[in-house]
Amino acid sequence: MKLVKTIIKPECFGVVKKAREDKGFVSMTTSEVWGRGEQKGISLDYRGDRMRIDMLPKIQIEVVIKEKDVEAVIATITESARTGKIGDGKIFVIPVERAIRIRTGETEV
Repeated sequence: MKLVKTIIKPECFGVVKKAREDKGFVSMTTSEVWGRGEQKGISLDYRGDRMRIDMLPKIQIEVVIKEKDVEAVIATITESARTGKIGDGKIFVIPVERAIRIRTGETEV
């Protein structure tokens, strides 16, 4: 099993969620997070002054999936979240040793 952790722009979340559901990947855990990547934030003009915002709102999506589904999930996310601009996000794939369902005690390896 793998943990696929995705960090995307908030405005892309609805599209990514629908694309995942359409492909049959409905489970996920989401968090609102703040971060920055290589762009180091953005500059905005506010009331005649230039403001630097270095931490931007993002959505983090986490899902544990079977290894055979990893490439399909990655393709679905990249196709639905890509705008071609800096800050589109990042996907991390992390090994998971096992998962235990609390309700039943059932273990998945």
